[in-house]
Amino acid sequence: MTGGPLSASIVEAYELLSPQLKIAARYMLDRPDDVALLSMREQARRAGVPAATMTRLAKRLGLDGYDEVRALYAGAVRAGSLGFAGKAGAQVEVQGLHGERALAADMARSLSRQIAQLAEPDSLERLAVAAGHLHAARRVYCLGLRSCHAAAWHFHYMLSLLGDKTVMLDDAGGTGLDAIRDAGPDDVLLAASVEPYARAAIEAAHYATAAGVPLVAITDSEVSPLAARATATLLVATDSPSFFHTMTPLLAVAEILAALVAGAGGNRALEALERTEAQLSAFGVHLPRRLPRKRP
Repeated sequence: MTGGPLSASIVEAYELLSPQLKIAARYMLDRPDDVALLSMREQARRAGVPAATMTRLAKRLGLDGYDEVRALYAGAVRAGSLGFAGKAGAQVEVQGLHGERALAADMARSLSRQIAQLAEPDSLERLAVAAGHLHAARRVYCLGLRSCHAAAWHFHYMLSLLGDKTVMLDDAGGTGLDAIRDAGPDDVLLAASVEPYARAAIEAAHYATAAGVPLVAITDSEVSPLAARATATLLVATDSPSFFHTMTPLLAVAEILAALVAGAGGNRALEALERTEAQLSAFGVHLPRRLPRKRP
């Protein structure tokens, strides 16, 4: 996720802000394109705070007022440092697309931009660092609740084809989190959670990190409850033209991480995959592939 000109200052000051200023700051962090393109009052409305709060935040960050904030972000848009999202925000505001086909097209374009952001240098560096921690770990405990479950499960499933390195903290029967008690400093907790954050996921992450377990977080903000305790943080966009937030970038990150960790295993990973394929074949798990018919 591409940040704005004040992102570093906001992250540094975040914990000392009042609750309302935190809401405004989180909005600025998550929607830098809106900061550049929308009026202060409209931003305040979307953030759910009084307009005066936006002005107070600007002054808390050392600026004279919110016009100065918007000028900084508008300059970033003109320079191209906010990426495609800033340009897309302007287009959406102007067009006001309606209808099923228009919404589907808007969602597809939004997802394409969000996935493309994972190929930006900062995202690639974060992915490489996180994959290094996961590869070096004795075991990787995978945690994702509610909407984030699919991403954690997908990572676990992919690596389960290569052995027993991963442990899925599934919440079946209310006992799924129990396995985290066996984790230690040589292990890693891979946890995915985005706003609104699942309480149990955050509490489990706090428990693990207090016990010395490194945390690799897949989350939506530098100031999310997971990022505050993470050894490595992977940021994903969740905003969507629909009224559901999107989980597609989380799944993409999980898939990329699994591929990087598997690739780091080299020949051992290949041998493990061969054993898995032989076992699946013996059990007849998959339908046999149909060979193309020869033309007469």
